[in-house]
Amino acid sequence: MTSDSTPPRDQTLPGQSPPDRPQAVLDARGRRCPIPIIELARHINDVDVGQLIELWADDPAAAADVAAWCRMRGHTLVGQRTRAAATGSAATGSAPPGETPDGAEPPPAAAAPPPGGGDAYLVRRVH
Repeated sequence: MTSDSTPPRDQTLPGQSPPDRPQAVLDARGRRCPIPIIELARHINDVDVGQLIELWADDPAAAADVAAWCRMRGHTLVGQRTRAAATGSAATGSAPPGETPDGAEPPPAAAAPPPGGGDAYLVRRVH
């Protein structure tokens, strides 16, 4: 039970960013295991509890590593998306650069990663 003064979890207070937008973007593309995870661990406290951090990595081990790190550290892997290297667009090729194929809103322009391939892992800080 929540008190009347506590907003629902999906409501954004004035001055806050929406909970589905990453508050920090890390670009670890071109770096191999364990560097992407070390960068994620180093920067997870850069975002407030409940907010997202986006890690871009092209290391084939990153998917398993990020999922395992989240389980071990108690954070939540919210999702993953792929950007094709050749065009800079989503891997399906159906979305323009900076947009996701499922119609979801892309990250803010200031947080957009540089062109290139790789996967984006969205991690929600839990504690």
